[in-house]
Amino acid sequence: MTAPPTVEARMQTWDVMRQDDIGNTFHVATHDSRISALAQVLVFESGVRHRQTYWVEGPPGPAVRTNRDLYLVFLELGQEARAASWSLSGFLRALWKVSAPLGDRPRLEPDDVAAMFAAASTTPPAGFDPAWSVKDLSLPGDEPDGYADWERVLLSQIADLEDFLTAPPGPQARFGVDAPRPPGSGARATPARWYNFDPATYLECAVAGSLGGWDAADGARVPLPTGPGEPPARSYVRTITTMTWDDLARIAVCGQMYE
Repeated sequence: MTAPPTVEARMQTWDVMRQDDIGNTFHVATHDSRISALAQVLVFESGVRHRQTYWVEGPPGPAVRTNRDLYLVFLELGQEARAASWSLSGFLRALWKVSAPLGDRPRLEPDDVAAMFAAASTTPPAGFDPAWSVKDLSLPGDEPDGYADWERVLLSQIADLEDFLTAPPGPQARFGVDAPRPPGSGARATPARWYNFDPATYLECAVAGSLGGWDAADGARVPLPTGPGEPPARSYVRTITTMTWDDLARIAVCGQMYE
């Protein structure tokens, strides 16, 4: 008779490791999820410049295999951001900061995408640079293409949110309102129309609008009524293998505009 697995065998953990500039290796932390371990690495890599190397050791991925998996990650992150009273501007400025270490990769694993957004919820945001408001952030082409365009999209949204501080959207925001973009503003990569102004709503709409993965039972999205005896509405679940910065730019725009 085969003995049952031990607790240690059943548990899966991921270790964050560090190598210093003279080759010494250290254990930094242990996580119970691959995404949180990858997120901690991004926080370290996006901080003060250094010559140390960080990586994750543990069972290989992916943890995020489908659009449904990513939707649930974003839903939880949004709830945590709401509980912590994050502003959307602060969250996006942190997201911009932690995305930089991945900028040289043309394609990302879904775990990296989930880790990037998770890291944004645990690190202090970058300060707002007034130059973003007057800079030409328009896309060079008709569609986003690569990390530089993802950056243009994020900075455009951050600049819009800064403009809203001087001209708050008010109660009409639930029906959609255009960013004020005062005279002297630079061209921006995103539409002026906004519907979502907090991280929880932004994150839920970002994935629901671009990839789907939602289920009415989650309680975050109210679907169209179904007929008697029909199951609760849900979106189609599909596998995700890799994602591009173009995909992430579209996710960000859906976070701003999807309802």
